Amino acid sequence: MALRTVSSRLLLASIALGFAALAAPAKAQENSTEVASLETRAAPQENRSASGLPLPRFVSLKASRVNLRVGPGRDYPVSWLYLKQGLPVEVIQEYDNWRRVRDAEGAEGWVYHSLLSGERTAVAAPWLKGKSTTVEMRRDATAEARVVALMEPGVVTRVEQCSFGWCRVQAGETTGFVSQNDIWGVYPDERF
Repeated sequence: MALRTVSSRLLLASIALGFAALAAPAKAQENSTEVASLETRAAPQENRSASGLPLPRFVSLKASRVNLRVGPGRDYPVSWLYLKQGLPVEVIQEYDNWRRVRDAEGAEGWVYHSLLSGERTAVAAPWLKGKSTTVEMRRDATAEARVVALMEPGVVTRVEQCSFGWCRVQAGETTGFVSQNDIWGVYPDERF
């Protein structure tokens, strides 16, 4: 059976981790409502925020264009523009309808709550980006299971479940298991 290689190009990751610097602020869709129950699932700590949801927590970007602002409001300048729907971010603070988030590269800023989704996604080993290595996706949740795909660092996957150090993910048409330590977008030992 042929081994697949999942590349970031094949998964519409034409921009490194889905963001580019902005010279001027761009208009975002900041007027739809948030469905709080969809914004998150379980997080390791139970620090509750103003919304009643745990902090910190992982979510994903709902829109294909999301402004990252330097403060919690439309009057604050835009520091980044994310151009990849589904990119995972970590909510680390809340103020009214704004969420302070951190991305896989450590950039922080404020995003309007309705631009975030509770769908869990992850990035394959962003700390290895630019290196000639891959993340193995396996048929089953064991290190001895057959490798079904090799993912380049930076590939965004949909996370279906995580338990006992393994996450079931989907990248393009391929579904399999990756070690929880090889992706960014889930907490160590998080189960859902």
